[in-house]
Amino acid sequence: MSNQPLFTAYRMGDLDLPNRIVMAPLTRMRAQSHDHVPTALQAGYYAQRASAGVIIAEATAISPEGFGWADTPGLWTEEQVRGWRRVTKAVHATGGRIIAQLWHTGAISHPELRDGAQPVSASNVDPGQISVTRTGRKPTVTPRPLTKQEIQVTVADFGRAARNAMEAGFDGVQILANYLYLISQFLNATTNLRQDEYGGRLENRSRFLFEVVESVLGEVDAQQVGVKISPMHEGGAFQANAETLPVTEYAIRKLSTYNLSHLLLMGNTTDFSGTPLEKLAGDGMFQHFRPLYNGTLIANVNMDRERGNRLISEGLADLIAFGRPYIANPDLVERFVENVPLAEVDWDTVYGSGPRGYSDYPTYQPSELTRS
Repeated sequence: MSNQPLFTAYRMGDLDLPNRIVMAPLTRMRAQSHDHVPTALQAGYYAQRASAGVIIAEATAISPEGFGWADTPGLWTEEQVRGWRRVTKAVHATGGRIIAQLWHTGAISHPELRDGAQPVSASNVDPGQISVTRTGRKPTVTPRPLTKQEIQVTVADFGRAARNAMEAGFDGVQILANYLYLISQFLNATTNLRQDEYGGRLENRSRFLFEVVESVLGEVDAQQVGVKISPMHEGGAFQANAETLPVTEYAIRKLSTYNLSHLLLMGNTTDFSGTPLEKLAGDGMFQHFRPLYNGTLIANVNMDRERGNRLISEGLADLIAFGRPYIANPDLVERFVENVPLAEVDWDTVYGSGPRGYSDYPTYQPSELTRS
């Protein structure tokens, strides 16, 4: 199998990876609900999956203001740092590598998660999404715009969380700049109606992203910093518009100048037909952006072994991130090497508490018939 691209070694930033299989970040809601501290259960879960070339840990809030999804972890207190240190030690003890993903949910949060306070965003536009609260899923509410002073505090919070991540033993950090969350709310012309230097033309809407990048780079070497970003077409205020592709192109071109560890690019998670992103469906996402980014590119969404090998062979990606396959297959690398079936996900247990459907998926055991 060593001649297959997925199973070849690769240097990503300052990390030597034994293979090109990345565990994508997966929100699983197993942190302590009262203090957002990772648990021993999470340490075991990540250690089970440490044969990945690198693990990108679940999205982790940078601050109380950035918190916005029930039972997810944080990186702003000493207790959270200690909890994450238990996770990183467990991964390193089994020979793995793990990086933290830095998260501010912005308008996707909910007053129930903020002691009644209104969520914050670029502008007072309800994104028309769903908040995951402690009492269930609820429609998002209209957020309030961040003041310019609050923007600077938030930028500094990203830097502090990055420093905390490294103190917790992570091998690097990734800035979550796509999907529905705060940085995307600044990039998106529908959710960003600001009239100051953070709104209007795409260079201004990108300003917050690059202030965050600079803040993180003030704490962590560029070769240990990555960004997750991609254009998308979702419901509500995140339907693709005429500005969606140009602002992402601008951002990725500029990110390419920072000599970062990596860029994680998601393929389409919804139907792009009839939208301004139609040409980016399937491999189109990677064909379009590969020429715009000079560093390590990680491809994600709807990946299997064959597609991953092909994308690397064709030069459209350097690494391949697998999300859902890692839920039920802690030994995904080994299953790919042996070309054996993947276990099915028990979807009823993906979000919840305890080990069931989390850390109790077995490794592959060939049957007597198979062995004979």
